[in-house]
Amino acid sequence: MSLRLKRYRKRFEYSYANGVFATLELLDARPEHVLGVVLSSKSERNVGVARLKDLCARSRVPVETNDKTIERLSPKGSHLAIGVFRKYRSRLDPNRNHVVLVNPGDMGNVGAIARTMVGFGITDLALIRPAVDIFDPKTVRASMGAVFRLSLEYFDRFEDYSHNFAHNLYPLMTNGRVTIACVRFKPPFALVFGNESGGLPDEFLNVGTSVAIPHDERIDSLNLSAAVAIALYESTKLIAFTETTRPSGSSK
Repeated sequence: MSLRLKRYRKRFEYSYANGVFATLELLDARPEHVLGVVLSSKSERNVGVARLKDLCARSRVPVETNDKTIERLSPKGSHLAIGVFRKYRSRLDPNRNHVVLVNPGDMGNVGAIARTMVGFGITDLALIRPAVDIFDPKTVRASMGAVFRLSLEYFDRFEDYSHNFAHNLYPLMTNGRVTIACVRFKPPFALVFGNESGGLPDEFLNVGTSVAIPHDERIDSLNLSAAVAIALYESTKLIAFTETTRPSGSSK
């Protein structure tokens, strides 16, 4: 690699996938954006690293063993592998279901949400600024590389998103007008969430169908990533039920 690799900064045109698993996800999902892979000298006996090297060979991605670079880029030099990738842009699919995060501020939460989204088969994520840097190594690490499976797009305002997509909107709010168990989600839909500290402002009560997730009154709200997981399950369970009960050989 010709790059002089430094600790990540948001202004960089490249970023890092820290860890063997996240690097494997990067190589599998976005090989065209991988600039190279750096290995620790301690990684030789790791099974995942053997697979990683094989993927690099197939995609002609350069690999080097360099403990000093590992120590410089990762906390305490603890990772066995670091994937270096060029940041990229992607577009949301107007025909697929979306998750919309309005002003998310916690990289760990967003990373966990990315992984949960992939688990439930919804892979389009809209981020309304100000928002976390989806390509920060902390976000990538929290997602275990799942961010590379998503289509991602940033918008300056929620209206910029809603004017571009004719989706059925379901804002998730503690004071939502309909409880989630009573909602029949109509695709293509967008599940809309506020940030970790304040949620969505009250004007979202009049946006689409506002939805509440009931919980014990001893807490004021659920953690954002937990709320997203519940909403993803509820909004996709009918699809999953239909697919698992479809007669063999049926195409409808």
